[in-house]
Amino acid sequence: MPEPDDDDHQIGYQALPRGVPVHAADGVRVGTVHRVLDNAREHIFDGIVLDTEHGRRFVDAPEVARITRSRVTLTIEAAEAAELPPHQGAVKGRAQRAGKRWRRRLPGR
Repeated sequence: MPEPDDDDHQIGYQALPRGVPVHAADGVRVGTVHRVLDNAREHIFDGIVLDTEHGRRFVDAPEVARITRSRVTLTIEAAEAAELPPHQGAVKGRAQRAGKRWRRRLPGR
């Protein structure tokens, strides 16, 4: 049975702390918040990295229905949440930053 979260006030994604429980649309707890991803330059919410029993998973912003200090509710059900892709952004992000550093050092760039 889903827990009601109507009494909790919504917050902006920037204020979402690590460890907040994440529930699917059908009320099933699917994990906890590991990290919020955003495009800081453009102030755009990209999604949330979840800690789950199967490792870290990425939830895209359109799949996030509601954010409060005590709970995140998704637009997808638990079965769909179980199929979320693994999060690989940390490795990709480091590689992209390293590539930019090297391009700055190369002549003619």
